Parts: sequence; structure tokens; C-alpha cells
Amino acid sequence: MIMPSKHINFSQSLLGFGSYILHKLNEPKTIDDLWNEYQFDKKNELFTAHQTFDNLILTLIFLYGINTIKEKNGIIRKCN
Repeated sequence: MIMPSKHINFSQSLLGFGSYILHKLNEPKTIDDLWNEYQFDKKNELFTAHQTFDNLILTLIFLYGINTIKEKNGIIRKCN
């Protein structure tokens, strides 16, 4: 699920979702902001893969683990 495979395309993987999340973090945001933006983009077919809120949390943990994002007081931002 983290990496794309024969049966999971890039946008369905956590790596692909992480790419989408990083693109959305042009300014610091909360988890709720990111989830609402994803739901808006999904509804308007700007992001085609179905993801769950649990996948958002797993993706944020993955991005934090590879030192791509940081969190302080509930606000998520990209690392420099």
C-alpha cells in the first residue's frame, strides 16, 4: 500500500497520496484543512484515487518519518 505495485497505481498508494499532500502544503495547514481539501478535490475529480481519513493519517506519519513535514500545535508544514 505504501508503494505502487502491479495492482495499486501511484495515486492509490501512500507515496502518491503523500505527493498530493505535499503539493497542498504550500502554506501551513491543519489535518482538517488537508482532509477538506482532499474531499473537495475528490468531489471535483481533481484527485481520482479514493483515500480514507486513516490513509491521510498514515501518509502524514510516513511524511513525518522521512523528515518531509513537521507539526507544531496542530499545524503541519513542509520542512525546508
